[in-house]
Amino acid sequence: MSNHPLSMIKIRLILRLHDQGVSRHQIAARSGTARNTLKKYLAAYVASGLTPEAIAQCSDKELEELFVAPQHSPVNERLQQLTHHFPSVEKELKKKGVTLLTCWEQYRAMHPDGLGKSQFKHYFAQWKGRQNPTMNQQHKAGDKCYIDFAGEKLSYTDGDTGEVIATEVFVAILGASQLTYVEAVRSQQKEDFISACQNALHFFGGVPAALVPDNLKSAVTKSSRYEPTLNETFADFAAHYATVVLPARAYRPRDKALVEGAVRIAYTRIYVPVRKAAYTTLEALNAAISEALEAYNNQKRSNRPYSRRQLFEEVERCALAPLPQFPYHCKKQHYATVAKNGHVGLSEDKHYYSVPYRFIGRKVKLLYSVQSVEIFFNYERIALHHRSRRPYQYTTDAAHMASTHRFVAEWSPEFFTAWGHRVAEEVGRYLEGVLRTRPHPEQAYKACVGILSLAKKVGEPRLINACKRGNSYERYSYSTIERILDLGLDGRDAEEEVFNEARPMPGHNNIRGGGYYE
Repeated sequence: MSNHPLSMIKIRLILRLHDQGVSRHQIAARSGTARNTLKKYLAAYVASGLTPEAIAQCSDKELEELFVAPQHSPVNERLQQLTHHFPSVEKELKKKGVTLLTCWEQYRAMHPDGLGKSQFKHYFAQWKGRQNPTMNQQHKAGDKCYIDFAGEKLSYTDGDTGEVIATEVFVAILGASQLTYVEAVRSQQKEDFISACQNALHFFGGVPAALVPDNLKSAVTKSSRYEPTLNETFADFAAHYATVVLPARAYRPRDKALVEGAVRIAYTRIYVPVRKAAYTTLEALNAAISEALEAYNNQKRSNRPYSRRQLFEEVERCALAPLPQFPYHCKKQHYATVAKNGHVGLSEDKHYYSVPYRFIGRKVKLLYSVQSVEIFFNYERIALHHRSRRPYQYTTDAAHMASTHRFVAEWSPEFFTAWGHRVAEEVGRYLEGVLRTRPHPEQAYKACVGILSLAKKVGEPRLINACKRGNSYERYSYSTIERILDLGLDGRDAEEEVFNEARPMPGHNNIRGGGYYE
């Protein structure tokens, strides 16, 4: 018995009997412990200065640290001092650039008579193994965020139909501080998954260097041990937040041990309190989850003098990259060929968007969100438009069109009247008349172009005079101006009328006068 350390159950029995005033002889008999071994354990207990209440709150690991093999050697004060220092060492190691050597140097600066470097590393490795024997990864602050879906679902009851709707539960956890985010979503589909990831980053208030998802379809299109193929939309989301995606290896649960542990803890710390009430909306369910999550993150961790939230605020918040100015909008994609008119159609809305005319006949990719439509050719964005839901309409950027097409695209009543007034007031008034007398303005556009083009043929002064005479006739068309110019009427005075002008009847022998009929 003396060659093996006592079990935690037996140690607790010894301490309880000692606190009750039972003699050492009776304690040794009732616990089956040798008297010399019992004496060493009780000496360690008295030297620790702990009260019975403090002992009751200690975990088995903490008791093991306090009474580590007392039958072989007395309690080493320097080792005890070092062991109590290890939680702060673990916290420091999460900072970028901090190594075990720098931690030992800080320890020796505080305790010049402390243990040497090799003993420091040896005892820290032992302590770390007892804290979590399966975790051999050292997580740096701001380095990774692990994400996954819980296997067990939550649910809410639709207030209108009474239908019970099951929800997926998304879990994200930061590697260094282990700050956790939990959210209920409608499905594991791409849109819900990316929305949950975005909410997690905004909950953390920053962006880690990498996201580590499981090999779910919303994140990884094709899993591979060496080079997995990412879902294109999820990769675009990661690029928007200036981070990278490092999928966990298939069938390697230790690659995502943190999030697996977070899921197990969520079952007891989140699911249990949340299931005590009924909810009629997904928002109400998530509000309850948020309340339970806040209590969980603020609770002190076992064997640590700090909570996840405290460690995050002290170590990891400042290590996260800042969030982008605008949130990410989940995008869908569509492939189409650019038509001869320089536009490409988005089939979901039956709306058409322009691209630079040199891409006519090319097959392009459209990435579209609720607000915008981006058009790509060979991974280069060639057009960006605000999304419109109007069917069978066109959204056109004049810069995308060829010079002749661009000129036609700019035609409007205001365009022609402004052009005419730049030539002369009379020309502008005449073009206004042309536009006014047509059932639809577009019917007058070619007539306006024809009238203005006559300036190159006959010169602006003659065109101005022709429009002045045309205004007096109140006849508005291209043919009227053309006839005035052909007959040279633009050079005559306005009183000389050619249309409907009253002139005296010329004299002639064959013409009977008015008296002939009397």
